[in-house]
Amino acid sequence: MNFSKTGPFSRTGLLAVALAALVASGCSTSRFSSMDDQQPAPLTPAPSGTVTQNQLPPPASPGASQFPTAPKNTQVAALPPDGTAPAGAADLTAASVAGVWNANVSGQSCKVATPQTKFGAGYRAGPLHCPAPIDGIKSWNVAGKQLTLYDENGGTLARLYSSGGEKFDGQTSSGQPISLTR
Repeated sequence: MNFSKTGPFSRTGLLAVALAALVASGCSTSRFSSMDDQQPAPLTPAPSGTVTQNQLPPPASPGASQFPTAPKNTQVAALPPDGTAPAGAADLTAASVAGVWNANVSGQSCKVATPQTKFGAGYRAGPLHCPAPIDGIKSWNVAGKQLTLYDENGGTLARLYSSGGEKFDGQTSSGQPISLTR
């Protein structure tokens, strides 16, 4: 048989027929059959150890905090009864308050984040594992010498004043002592 361009088939035509036959035979392979009837290999069991049994400590009394408390000798500066700033309190700026603070509320410790992210009439705030009422802080703002912490409705939760350095002292709206330190 002559496979020249003038014969019954051209080289390109033969190549196309051979390629079509190869593709057609490949479609009948079992590689593409349904995988529904195949089961995955079983998993290796996890190593097992010994289980021990111990008694749990008694639950905390109702209202008690599960978080560590500050030492009992922590002193909080008293505010004047009319709510004004104590003598010597410094003027505040948002930059001087921004950051993460160690909070102490009536002897219970937690952290409060005070980023300079605008929120409502002030800045966003985030209590971290704080007891009530400080667990409800949503925002903060400064005015003159006073740092005010607000709830989600804009109600005042606490007012604090600089006690010098990296410390603020004040009280919650319910009269509990509160301090922030870094």
